[in-house]
Amino acid sequence: MYRTHDCGSLRLDDINQNVTLSGWVQKSRNKGFIVWVDLRDRYGITQLIFDEKRSPNNVFEIAQSIGREFVIQIKGLVIKRESKNPEISTGDIEVLVNELNILNESKTPPFTLEDNTDGGEELRMQYRYLDLRRKSVKEKLLFRSKVSMEIRKYLISAGFIDVETPYLIKSTPEGARDFVVPSRMNSGQFYALPQSPQTFKQLLMIGGLDKYFQIVKCFRDEDLRADRQPEFTQIDCEMAFVNQEDVINQFEGLTRHLIKKLKGVNIESFPRMSYEEAMKTYGNDKPDIRFGMLFGELNDLVKDKGFTIFDSEELIAGIAVPDAATYTRKEIDGLIDWVKHPQVGAKGLVWVKCNDDGSYKSSVDKFFSETQLATWAERTGAKIGDLILIISGEIKTTRAQLSALRMELAKRMGLRDPEVFAPLWITDFPLLNWDKANQRYHAIHHPFTAPKQDQLDLLKTDPGGVTANAYDLVLNGNEIGGGSIRIHDQKLQSQIFDLLGFTKEEAQAQFGFLMNAFKYGAPPHGGIAFGLDRLVSILGGDETIRDFIAFPKNNSGRDVMIDAPSKINDSQLKELKLKVGPQKKE
Repeated sequence: MYRTHDCGSLRLDDINQNVTLSGWVQKSRNKGFIVWVDLRDRYGITQLIFDEKRSPNNVFEIAQSIGREFVIQIKGLVIKRESKNPEISTGDIEVLVNELNILNESKTPPFTLEDNTDGGEELRMQYRYLDLRRKSVKEKLLFRSKVSMEIRKYLISAGFIDVETPYLIKSTPEGARDFVVPSRMNSGQFYALPQSPQTFKQLLMIGGLDKYFQIVKCFRDEDLRADRQPEFTQIDCEMAFVNQEDVINQFEGLTRHLIKKLKGVNIESFPRMSYEEAMKTYGNDKPDIRFGMLFGELNDLVKDKGFTIFDSEELIAGIAVPDAATYTRKEIDGLIDWVKHPQVGAKGLVWVKCNDDGSYKSSVDKFFSETQLATWAERTGAKIGDLILIISGEIKTTRAQLSALRMELAKRMGLRDPEVFAPLWITDFPLLNWDKANQRYHAIHHPFTAPKQDQLDLLKTDPGGVTANAYDLVLNGNEIGGGSIRIHDQKLQSQIFDLLGFTKEEAQAQFGFLMNAFKYGAPPHGGIAFGLDRLVSILGGDETIRDFIAFPKNNSGRDVMIDAPSKINDSQLKELKLKVGPQKKE
């Protein structure tokens, strides 16, 4: 028996009990006649004491030689700790060791395995198995496990069936790039790793399973960010005989349950906002509604007043920054420099101070009167003491730039409290987007999303004006889930494929299996997929997902711990009948 107790369980009630513990040496403090060792496992830390007088001689001698991260087993007596440590659960006791067994020695780790480590991100990813020993990382993975279990329990109790779908599937041209897998037995042919189990879950509805879910790995070969990985986990769900309200109500319930169960917070309401309103008011389709600074569009108030910058632009919009009229010129210039960074790309900012005495001071006083500036304040919702910041340019670009500025200011001002949860449904997305370069439509969500039922006639006359029967769930400025009511009619699906530029032959080759299935009594159905990595990170108070993933990849999509992706040998290439050209040396 390696242990009778774990390192987080001993208390005052265990005093005078003989115990066996195993774990890693967190730290050792040698005072010459006494050695204290902090022994760590997944459950906590227990202080061990090796006493020159009370511990056997051989045990005391060995204790002086053990180093950090040695794996040891001890036997000893639980005693009351003289100097208590309220920071740990076992801080009232310690174990007087009478037997010590070194199970494995350890090299000195390349960084400290403490909450405040001295290891950089790339180094910690290279030695991820060591990083996992840190309490802060371990707790995030334990939290992820807890979230997953709550999701499973909730959905199963609601009648959903957990069904696995294939990982080796057919490549499709829509959406992000696929990861492809060559087939040895079918020379020259390839599988793709699924970006989503979309078509399979629709087939499960046609198969009569009624309610499906799966916590499933998905893969997309696209550019990476802090909140995006080439492989990610979805909570994938589908329901038969449902409309949009049914799906929204079901998954409001799941979200409300998770936030209550895991964070102790009651969510009273899930407001809804159209895509058009979100873009006009917040500049993006996943707005953070925990704070204000809503957009005010100023075109009718500022154009044709002799200020060329405004006169020549498509959109002029501003936000009111609360209690920021006290910003110095240096602070405002810093914001101007920030929006000029390539990542934002604005040309500059126009500013207006709403002074405490009711007057207005701006960077464009030469062109606009105080009376005119007062109308800007009214349009942006600015109050006395606020600062109005204005950006102008092309509509889409200006909204994105002002949205980025709004979020940056909120971060600086501490308005994005991770313990406050503000969910929001975004609805009424456009169904299609026109690609000028390729002269064709693309599906905003995916080609299986149903148009609103009352707009079917527009598919012939104005496809770009059709609204999708789709919905996204946003939490604290992050999209955590998205879904739609699906097309279940073969003729309508064929019409959508035509609009997306598929020939009849291409549609049959790519999606013939689904089109054929529609001919055998497909029920109305719809669903949603949540990003588990992102959901867990937000519930865990952090919008960066990497620490909530056991073995994440870096910004280049590499696993630096196992050095993947990597070359394969010539014999493997020959078996697969693949050739690769000369590869650059790294």
